[in-house]
Amino acid sequence: MKIQQSSHLSPFGGLNFILEEFEKLRIDQLLTSNLPKLASNSHYSWKDLIFSFWSVYFCGGSCIEDLGENFRGFLRDSPYVKAPSPDRVLSRFKELSKPKYLCKTPRGKAINEFSENTALNLLNIKILKRINPEKYTRRDLILDYDNTIIFTNKADARNTYLKEYGYCPGVGIIGSDIVGIQNRNGNSVAYALQENTLETMFENLKQEGISIDAFRADSGSYKFDILNVVNRHVNKVYMRVKMRPSIYHVINKIDNWVEITAKDGRTLHRGSSKFTPFKRAAQNQKKKDLLREYRIIVTKENNNDGQINIFTNEACVYSCIMTSDFEKTDDEIVFLYNQRGTIEREFDVLKNDFGWKHLPFSKLEQNTVFLILTAMCRNLYDYIIQKFSSLYQNLKSNYRIKKFIFRFICIPAKWIKHARYKQLKIYGKIAFKT
Repeated sequence: MKIQQSSHLSPFGGLNFILEEFEKLRIDQLLTSNLPKLASNSHYSWKDLIFSFWSVYFCGGSCIEDLGENFRGFLRDSPYVKAPSPDRVLSRFKELSKPKYLCKTPRGKAINEFSENTALNLLNIKILKRINPEKYTRRDLILDYDNTIIFTNKADARNTYLKEYGYCPGVGIIGSDIVGIQNRNGNSVAYALQENTLETMFENLKQEGISIDAFRADSGSYKFDILNVVNRHVNKVYMRVKMRPSIYHVINKIDNWVEITAKDGRTLHRGSSKFTPFKRAAQNQKKKDLLREYRIIVTKENNNDGQINIFTNEACVYSCIMTSDFEKTDDEIVFLYNQRGTIEREFDVLKNDFGWKHLPFSKLEQNTVFLILTAMCRNLYDYIIQKFSSLYQNLKSNYRIKKFIFRFICIPAKWIKHARYKQLKIYGKIAFKT
């Protein structure tokens, strides 16, 4: 078999279309204007550093080190970017980190370590406004908040409640867009000083002219101080309720139970009532003026072991949602709240497709830079797959990045010079929609 080699042939020809789209969006201008100014003799710009970093994930890599031997050689002929070494990228990312801060909750004994990076979070929001300006001028946006565990054995990682070392970042999401990240060490529980985390996220969004209509969260946000912060920034709240004796007393007063059938055939009962939570907390903090009335929507189902609940005298398990929305029906409230389940899918995407499982640094604050920059890459991928799936026949808007790489990125190509201009020569066929 005869072999003809070409040292300039790249197996990732489709990446050039991605980088060209970044150029059209003028992402490089946002990077230059919002990141620290580099020395005039710097060989690589922020565009080179971050575009090359993002290219790792658009080409199927799992960590920054893949930029070295695996991808850097294929980017050397690209007119869009100059590819630096992984060490150069990592050193610049360290320069973007901000000092972490230590806090204790009023009653807790644990030292909580938090890492904020407001500049990068604002840059991320600006990129989102650039790629989807119509969405972020709407007045019906819903902010979802949740924490996730990233298991890691980094030098400063602490033991999580799952008895493994890691970090516990708090993440704000609008739709499928990551709009805010605060990194926390693994020993920080979700509700610890979460009111400060949410205040920062809301202020960042407000600074960029983005108005939030509603807030959704699980029971980790069911706290008086957190609710007060949320109510200052949104019109409606949808939140899972922590089960406690005061909630069971509210359940006992419900007399409008309706039998419903779940999709899997289970028989459930659903009812609702009005209640005012956190009366004791408001009294202790002398903030009774902040108390508000909410609706609680309760869904109950017979438990499997027949164990009687001591408070309700029923053999049931309960699922409770609290809301300040008095207009929608009970079923509409439950349906709207359950849509936040997609946030777990986003965590899966970030961990498996965009490197959150492979943190590069040994310090919490430096890994915060990595988390936010990879979240930007995930947001940009969502824009890319939505747009490109409308142009090319073999793509669909719900593809994960692995399938996108196989279907589009992995096209042999090389740059050739023709009539004093560089042209991309593709060794294959791209199926355009006509």
